[in-house]
Amino acid sequence: MLDELRDTPEVLYGAGLALLIVLLATPVAGTLARRFDIVRSRDAERDVPRLGGLALFVGIVAPTLAFVGHTSEMRGLLLGATAATAIGALDDFVGLRWWLKLLGQVGTAMIPVAAGIWIDHFTFPFVGVHGLSEWVGKPLTVLWIVAIMNMVNFLDGLDGLAAGVCAISGGTFAVIALSLGKPNAAIVSAVVFGACLGFLRHNFYPAQIFMGDSGAMLLGFTLGTVAVDGLLKTAATVALFFPLLVLAVPIMDTGFVVVRRLKYGQPITAPDREHLHYRFLRYGFSQRRTTLIIWLWCATLAGAALATRFIPFREGGRWHTWPTVAVVAIGLVAVLASVTIIYVLEILKLANPRARRREAKVREVEQRKSA
Repeated sequence: MLDELRDTPEVLYGAGLALLIVLLATPVAGTLARRFDIVRSRDAERDVPRLGGLALFVGIVAPTLAFVGHTSEMRGLLLGATAATAIGALDDFVGLRWWLKLLGQVGTAMIPVAAGIWIDHFTFPFVGVHGLSEWVGKPLTVLWIVAIMNMVNFLDGLDGLAAGVCAISGGTFAVIALSLGKPNAAIVSAVVFGACLGFLRHNFYPAQIFMGDSGAMLLGFTLGTVAVDGLLKTAATVALFFPLLVLAVPIMDTGFVVVRRLKYGQPITAPDREHLHYRFLRYGFSQRRTTLIIWLWCATLAGAALATRFIPFREGGRWHTWPTVAVVAIGLVAVLASVTIIYVLEILKLANPRARRREAKVREVEQRKSA
């Protein structure tokens, strides 16, 4: 890994420059948001500007232009990032209807696909490389990018939560992409990591600024696109699982919410407070504690992805005992973390009458709103 960093120091340069730019640009974005009255309150005591996505945009695009090769794929990524930020900012300004926002997301996701970033093949463990036609791979890529954009947006419900999860994801993607010989994807991922760290200086509880839809859509688009370009399209045996593990927290959060809305006959696009972080708050956890718990959960899953990549448990077609034991142990820690989260949110709820009454009351209110 040190050899790869020596060959591609732009990974570190990009992360550092992104961090510095976002640190300096975020207060400017906050001042702009207050001037145009683009604020949002997550409690009754304070109004917080929500145009932090503009600072994230500058912090991601400038280092990418400086350190990434100007290929057609990277031009598509930057153009798509611009479109994602613009659509999110428009939603922050005037509030878009859900279908207009979705159309904008689909159009945005088509930009990198048209530039050549799409899943033309991936590798299954024990099966090998599997090719995809354009008619399958391109729509699948658009669906993937749009899904990650919305998942990050859904996750942005507590101070610092989405920025921290995206920082962990970006850092993990950077390490894996660099080891897979994907320097451009590694640099972009490292830039996302640095930008999110810089933003957390202003966004961790109590937040001085929110990223808004502009930031959530930008981060979701960038991570979704770089996962395709740097991780899925490789010959690594377990490449299919890298993005699924690293992005498992927003994927599971969205999955639970969608299943619940279908179960109770609610529109999938309807907002509610059933995301994992809101449920932690209802059961008595503070914002800060909830955020740190979900960060730790995300980090254990990222650690499992890194272990799968770097511990040589199967080389030359043969399984190696102790490396396999190590990978399994790390994987079990990640599974245990996920099971613990489910236990806290589901089992303890059933054992707590007050929690059940709160849950029933919230559901009743939401059903009346959707009626």
